Amino acid sequence: METIFLIAMIAGIFAIIILFFYFIPVNLWFTAVVSGVKVSILQLVLMRFRKVPPSLIVNSMITATKAGIILTINDIETHYLAGGNVNNVIKALISADKANIPLNFRMATAIDLAGRDVFEAVQLSVNPRVINTPPVAAVAKDGIQLIAKARVTVRANIHQLVGGAGEETILARVGEGIVTTIGSADSHKSVLENPDKISKTVLAKGLDSGTAFEILSIDIADMDIGVNIGAQLQGDQAEADLKVAQARAEERRAMAVAAEQEMKAKAQEARAKVIEAEAQVPQAMAEAFRNGNLGIMDYYRMKNMEADTNMRESISNPASKKGTDKK
Repeated sequence: METIFLIAMIAGIFAIIILFFYFIPVNLWFTAVVSGVKVSILQLVLMRFRKVPPSLIVNSMITATKAGIILTINDIETHYLAGGNVNNVIKALISADKANIPLNFRMATAIDLAGRDVFEAVQLSVNPRVINTPPVAAVAKDGIQLIAKARVTVRANIHQLVGGAGEETILARVGEGIVTTIGSADSHKSVLENPDKISKTVLAKGLDSGTAFEILSIDIADMDIGVNIGAQLQGDQAEADLKVAQARAEERRAMAVAAEQEMKAKAQEARAKVIEAEAQVPQAMAEAFRNGNLGIMDYYRMKNMEADTNMRESISNPASKKGTDKK
């Protein structure tokens, strides 16, 4: 029984010692003091209660102090509580200081909290990166399509990382500049002869304004000839004009057919009226005989005149006479 009690007491003592050194990191405090970092044991204990890892804060502070960067424990702890990446910020500050890039702690933490990798941005400022644009198709004034690919060399603009546009904007602006330059050329041959003209023109437009990058150079990596857009457009226009002309001709033909049908209908109507009128002549003559308005001698004179008219028509029209003879 005494043995169990002794073991329990020893275990309790070890637990108390572990808790003591956990909440009061004496070793970490001693390391900080030896490294020239001013931090009290009370600050380390309070970090535990605020759920801030003291080792991360102290080690970051030691690294910054050894690199000659003046910071305070409260600055680093505040950035950690804000959700920032402390190690990344410290590395970025050291890299910027060694490369003579103006970057202070306030700007570095703002870039980090904005969601950008501040250490990678500093590296990109030291070592520029090449961005390859997708194929950009444009048409010169002579109607020939050109397909260009460009390589854009950029480096990070530290002061524009917060709120500045990204790589997509750079690519879009470069593509727009290539299209504008090729489109303003009188001939595609002049563009093929001097591709550096595109680079100079596009670079002079200040495409990196408002972006998180600074454009160092724009180089045309490849240039291909596409299709003859002007010829295609002319062919399409000719085909469209032909269809319009055909439609108009069909419309005129339909109108002519309709007019012809209308004239035939009117002619048939007139013939019907003539036949109807001719049918009424015998009735009118019979009525005139009955009323005494027409005598027998008048009727014979009318027949003689009709025979005389037919004879004159046959004399004046021999073809009609031959047709009559054949019959």
